[in-house]
Amino acid sequence: MNAVAPELAALSGQPYELLYALERRLRTARLDLAAGSAQAWSGLAFRLRDWWLVTPRADVREVITPPATTRVPGAKPFLLGIANVRGNLLPVNDLAQWLGLPREAEHRAQRVLVFNSERVPVGFLVDEVLGNRQFAPADQRPEWVAEAGPLKPYLLGAFSREGRRWLALSLHKLVRSPEFLDAGA
Repeated sequence: MNAVAPELAALSGQPYELLYALERRLRTARLDLAAGSAQAWSGLAFRLRDWWLVTPRADVREVITPPATTRVPGAKPFLLGIANVRGNLLPVNDLAQWLGLPREAEHRAQRVLVFNSERVPVGFLVDEVLGNRQFAPADQRPEWVAEAGPLKPYLLGAFSREGRRWLALSLHKLVRSPEFLDAGA
């Protein structure tokens, strides 16, 4: 019988957290598997300032134009506010501001990536959505992860394609971080 990983054993009394941890491991394993096989890895590509990012398609429920938001008193500046999206409340966060970058003026290309989770309803404002991208195993550049600055803890990997450096961002890792969960000023 295989030994259970210590981080999973610690969650034995928390079934939802255990399932979430197993799901995270599966997502990471899928990326590792794609790196070692002839299969391509694909995700939703977007731009955030000078970064070209891609996130697993399963991390995003939908892409919407930035909705009107109502500011939350006492919230940190990256939490732009709460929006009513088809009758559901959605906190909208400026991903660039959360990463410590300055706020950018609104422009037509901006979109909100709606995180694919019933437990954590949240949207992320990004500069531009570029559609789906596929990456071959030969496109992987794991050494670039170390150079990703504030994105590093939330990355699944990195790729080179179209003459650009693409960083694979996990929205799941991001929303689980204590820094993200602390939106109060």
